[in-house]
Amino acid sequence: MAHTFLLEIGLEEIPAHVVTPSSQQLVKKMTAFLEENRLDFDEIKAYSTPRRLALKVLGLADKQADIEEEAKGPAKKIALDADGNWSKAAQGFSRGQGCTPDDIFFKELKGVEYAYVKKFIPGKSAKEVLSDVKEVVMDLKFPTMMRWSTNDFEYVRPIKWLVSLLDKDVVDFEILNVKAGRQTLGHRFLGKAIELADANDYPAALEPQMVIADAKKRKEMIVSQLNELAQQNNWQVVIDPELLEEVNNLVEYPTVFAGKFDQKYLTIPDAVLITSMKDHQRFFYVTDKAGNLLPNFISVRNGNQAHLENVIAGNEKVLTARLEDAAFFYEEDQKQTIADYVARLKKVMFHDKIGTIYEKMERVHLIAHYLGEKLGLSEQELADLDRASQIYKFDLVTGMVGEFSELQGVMGEIYARLQGENEAVCVAMREEYLPTSAEGELPQTNVGAVLSIADKVDSIQAFFSAGMLPSGSNDPYALRRQALGIVRIALAKGWALSTPLLQAAVESAYAKRPDLYEKIAPAENKAMIQDFIADRLQQILNGPNLRHDVLEAVMANKANAFTLAQKAADLLAKHLADEDFKANIEALTRASRLAKKLDDQSDLTVDTTLFENEAEQGLYEAVEAVRKDFKAADLETKFIALKNLREPINAYFEKTMVMADDEKVKLNRLRQLAQIARLTAVFGALDALNTK
Repeated sequence: MAHTFLLEIGLEEIPAHVVTPSSQQLVKKMTAFLEENRLDFDEIKAYSTPRRLALKVLGLADKQADIEEEAKGPAKKIALDADGNWSKAAQGFSRGQGCTPDDIFFKELKGVEYAYVKKFIPGKSAKEVLSDVKEVVMDLKFPTMMRWSTNDFEYVRPIKWLVSLLDKDVVDFEILNVKAGRQTLGHRFLGKAIELADANDYPAALEPQMVIADAKKRKEMIVSQLNELAQQNNWQVVIDPELLEEVNNLVEYPTVFAGKFDQKYLTIPDAVLITSMKDHQRFFYVTDKAGNLLPNFISVRNGNQAHLENVIAGNEKVLTARLEDAAFFYEEDQKQTIADYVARLKKVMFHDKIGTIYEKMERVHLIAHYLGEKLGLSEQELADLDRASQIYKFDLVTGMVGEFSELQGVMGEIYARLQGENEAVCVAMREEYLPTSAEGELPQTNVGAVLSIADKVDSIQAFFSAGMLPSGSNDPYALRRQALGIVRIALAKGWALSTPLLQAAVESAYAKRPDLYEKIAPAENKAMIQDFIADRLQQILNGPNLRHDVLEAVMANKANAFTLAQKAADLLAKHLADEDFKANIEALTRASRLAKKLDDQSDLTVDTTLFENEAEQGLYEAVEAVRKDFKAADLETKFIALKNLREPINAYFEKTMVMADDEKVKLNRLRQLAQIARLTAVFGALDALNTK
């Protein structure tokens, strides 16, 4: 017979951003608990609100599966004494297994006979297994934990009630004097406590108590009401997925309502209005059919329609106060020039171990110009980049950004445009901050992209030089995200950007203005930074369709441009199934491995007068033909050219002893092979490829 088990953890209100991941974690831990205890089930359904984390296990087996296994004991010569009687070792072994010596039989294992008994372990009932479900509840981890009363136990919020039902029966356990039972609580203000007769009654039994425990159903109710309200008013409602998720985890019973604000506030930039509504008040903003912002908003109440007019009035009052502040800052900020704000940055610290924001801008200005030239920006783009890099942090000291920190960069673009800056400079003000997350939007303009890269590489270099490196999961300055952003931007733009180029830009800035690096003079951390950025590239390349050895091969040359590593990975993966792939790679790697014996690879000039057979000459001519057009060729052409070296290489090794007694001849031959190794380095380390 299949059973249903209900587990509900009742809590004080959980932060909205914690609800969904905690619900997922509960399901994951319950799944592991049941699997470890050999208790079969069909599926687990999750439920969550701000005040509860719950799940229902459906199709739960009556009991654990029985286990019949063989237990191994002492060797036969130990189990039996000289007279063939059971020794004390055999008697102790059988007793420990719940058997008698008469149950012992012998089996040979690697030429030695051992004592065995057949051990039968009957499965426990589902109820007996679930009596330990307390472990699942207590093992949950949260981003923020708290203690309450005099307890040492930490949890996201105090536990108020526990429900634990196997069909109609309570499965007893207790946590901090809270006993599991069948009583659950309805909505804090609109519902009451109820007794659940059966686990299958959940979550339907909570709906009359104004609780929609199914998060998916609750979200569908919100979206349906949003769209209905928008249709009634001929609005377009912008449903931001993250905002919808947050609002859904703030309510137990959603009722959508609309409010309004004075039309005069529409003179404030849309970005400010949207931030005030969405980020600060968790309101959905609305537009007309043309996409123009309207003086209205939509919000979600945790409750029913009763006295909704009071709720609307209260929300309108709070939003109006926010918009009054925004209007004031918007007007006041325009009374000063960009130059005024930039001058104020001289007294604003970026970090006390690094220097001011003004000093950072000066460093970034030098780094950005160097990179802009190397990456092929036009004269106009370079001029715009120079201007943008000299002012791009000015909005940090405006009143608006001081009040709405989420608008840094956004207000820079708006204010720069109001003060007549070039459009490319204005856009770069905002794009410099991109991407703001691992998968976030990237800069679209070349000026914005280079400025973003320059700012991020300066931050990485500065924090590394100041000894403030990320460790474990601790990355307070988001350096991993910034390094990932550098790589993502370069790949999206198709630029030949590499870690050595980034470090050369920093060194160029240091050489020109060493005074800007007094606290953060580039230390001996080149290799560390190279590895740090390479790890982010590897993170991007490491997809489900890329073989691990291919990834290892292309990542071996960390000095390669990021785009080159990506193309090399794609190309090698494409050719893995080629009939001659194994033979080609083995020939090339044979040459590369021997080339490592050459200590000095600064000069790879080959002296043809030292050749002793035609195979050396043949390989020399083949390599010279490849080297001639190799640099300008695309990667596919390079791959074909290298694989065509297979026959000359094989012929060379058949007739040539590389490690000759004559030192000059030996070094000449190693230089010849090192030339091949240098060519193959464009793909990384080919010897990492598994060709077996």
